[in-house]
Formats: sequence, C-alpha cells, structure tokens
Amino acid sequence: MEEDCEHFSSVMYNVYRATDLTFPGEYELLVARSFARKLLQKISSLGIRDDAVALVPNFHTLIEQELVGLPWMARLDPLDNRMWIEQKSKNSTLWSGKASFYRLSCFHDEGLMQLAVKNYEFRQAIFKSELEWCKGCGLTDIGFGREKTTYCYFAVAASCSLPHDSPVRTIIAKSAILITIADDFFYLKGSVEELEILTDAVGRWNGKGLSSHSKTIFEALDDLVSYMTEKHLHQQGSDIANDLRDIVGTKHWVLPASCFLNPNLPKAKLKPPQYETITKLLMVVARLLNDTQSYQKEQEEGKFNYVSVYMKENPGPGTDIEDAISYMTSMLDENRKELLEHALMDGLDDLPKTCKHLHLSCFKVFQMFFNSGNRFDSNTELVHDINNAIYIPLEVQTLKPLKLLPGPKKANLTMNAHLGQTYKLPRVKSSFIMQWISPKTLRDDLGKSPFP
Repeated sequence: MEEDCEHFSSVMYNVYRATDLTFPGEYELLVARSFARKLLQKISSLGIRDDAVALVPNFHTLIEQELVGLPWMARLDPLDNRMWIEQKSKNSTLWSGKASFYRLSCFHDEGLMQLAVKNYEFRQAIFKSELEWCKGCGLTDIGFGREKTTYCYFAVAASCSLPHDSPVRTIIAKSAILITIADDFFYLKGSVEELEILTDAVGRWNGKGLSSHSKTIFEALDDLVSYMTEKHLHQQGSDIANDLRDIVGTKHWVLPASCFLNPNLPKAKLKPPQYETITKLLMVVARLLNDTQSYQKEQEEGKFNYVSVYMKENPGPGTDIEDAISYMTSMLDENRKELLEHALMDGLDDLPKTCKHLHLSCFKVFQMFFNSGNRFDSNTELVHDINNAIYIPLEVQTLKPLKLLPGPKKANLTMNAHLGQTYKLPRVKSSFIMQWISPKTLRDDLGKSPFP
C-alpha cells in the first residue's frame, strides 16, 4: 500500500477525515490517522496519477486543506456546499465509488443542481435579512472595543443546520455580540465604579441610574431577554424571563437558545443545579482554544488566561511558554474527544439530540475562529468567507427554470422562500438514490481494522 499509495488516495483521505471524530480511548483510530496522514503527505508530494475512481479536479487541493489548512471540524457547511455546487457546475465528473462523498444518479443531476442552487440562494437571502436585524441591537456604534456583529452572525448562521424560520441564529448571534462588547467594557473601557454599578444593576435587573456605555449595554441585554421571553411565551406557552435573568452572567447562551429548538430544551434544564457534562466541556474547550491563540494579546491587555496561570503555577528556569502551550494542547485534545462523544452518542447526557448538536455547532465555531490563529480579532481573515456565505452569488452555469409538475400537491416539494416567491421543486423518482457520507458515518464504518 505504501509503495502504490497513489492508488489509495481517496480511501486514505476518507480514513483521515473519519478520524476527526475520535473518542477517548480509541487508540486504533489514532494509529489509523497517523498511517493515513503519512500516506496523504506522500501522495501530496508525488501528485495524483490514478485512483480507480472518478475524482473531482481539485482533489489534490482537498488533501492539502485537510493536512495543513482547515480540518473538517474547523470548516463551516455552507462554504463546503458552495465549493461542491460550483465545482459540479464547472465539471460534470462526480466522485463515485465505495468510499465516496456521495453517489448520484446522472438521470436526476440537473434537477438536484437546481435544488442545491435555489437552496443556497434562499439561505443567503435569509442570512442577509437576519444580519441587518442583528445590526439594529444598538451596539454597532458604541464607540469602543471590537465591533464583531457580522463575524458573530456569520459564525452562528454558517455552523447550525436550522430551519429557515428558527430564531436560534439571531439569539445566539446577538448574545455573542453582547458578550464581546461587555467583555471589552469590563477589561478595557469601564472604570471600577462603572463596573460595580453595572454589575449591581444586572443583579437587580433595574437599569435606573445607569448612563453612557453602561446604560447601552444593559438596555441591549434587557431587549434580548425580552425578545426571548416573548418568543418562548408565544411558542411554548411559558414565561422564562426570571430564568434568563438569573443565568445572564454566565456568558453561556447555548442552553437558553436551545429552548427554541425542536424538540426544545425542557424548562427544567434551563437552570439546572449543575451543567450537563457536554455544556461544561464546551466551556472548557472554548476557553482553551481562545487562550492558546490569544495569550500574547491578552497578556499585553493585562488579562489572565490559562497560559499565564500555568506559568505562574509552574515557576522555574525549566518552564517556558512552549511548555504551557504543549500542556494546554494536550488538555484541549482530550476534552475535544470527550465533547464529540457526548455530542454524537446517545445515553451520555440527558439532553435532546438537537441541543447536543447545537453544542457541537458552537464548538465548530470556536474551532474555526482559533484553529491556527486568532481569526476572531482579525479584521480581514474572515471577509472572503463572509462574502461567499452571505453576499456573493454562486458562480454556476445558467440552469433551466424549475419545472412545475402537474398533479396533487403531495407530488411536489414546496419551498416558501418568504420573499414573495414559492418554488416548486421536481419530485424525484423512487429509482433515485443519493447518499451523503458524513465523517461520522465514515468513522463508524472504519471500525477497528488494524493498520500497519
């Protein structure tokens, strides 16, 4: 296999992707990952000559992206979807075979391309509309700190597979925007007196006596809680205002947002005596990802993080920054594996699956921001991705209009774009088979096969 590795390029690529979802104690998968990585590096250096399957023209680029670029856990689905749509439009070759991304009948290729394009355009329209709504929260021109409205909304919208009318995207995005501004106010802008007054106002939930930035932050927080309370009362019939006010200081809004999923988070789980393990793991992983990439900046700003704490607790001439980073990276790897296990396996957490998957989406956001640097604090690194996800139209060849099929309504799939148009998408015959093979499926199929 090592001598003729180019003939196994797609197999090794899929093995490597599958091992992104390694759980604690799965040492066989670590061996498989190491072996697959070694062969992919060799394949990348040799170039791809023959693989017995029809490969996409940019397959070599996909390999390099996995090895040195953004791994699957740091990529957002809409951008991957866009790449495949545009690639398919330029070249009719599909990657087919036993270890493929998808198997697609060519007889229905045109109809599914139309569906994919319309779906992408539909979501772009939703993203644009919701982003403008998020910009109206009163914090975009506060005059200090990081203005990350677009970053926050993009990260949430592009990481969560939610229904088009779900309020979860805007709730988490507004929460992230507010947390960013409040964080900068507490560490960079506010005086000790201002911080004490604002903290007291939040504890009493009464903004009387606040002024300037403190008043703006409290009002934005109160508006968000009121919006969520009204939505939940309308959808679920219960008032969660007091619960939201009690947990507002935790900086953790995944559980409140989960109240609007389907199935939703039970109210009793909104403010538990202690967090579920998956929620604790998400907090730890997010902190470690941020601190391993932002310790220099935060040191200059006088902030404590895990790196500085490790250095303080392990003084001596033999301890340096590299030791601290290595230790934190090891912690991050173990907590990441445990988080993936809790998010994808049943019976480990007493939470609805939709809520666990939302935790996983939030993890992917932090992985994207802090995979190999601090993209969140950069003003340029995410601009290209944001434009592709929200603003720039797909670059595809002109497609035939979608056909309206006769017959009863059940024979058509109707997509109401809430933009004044209704698209009726062609029904696919029963002979059609489409199979998306996710990294989780690949991981499960991999099993415990020994690798040399």
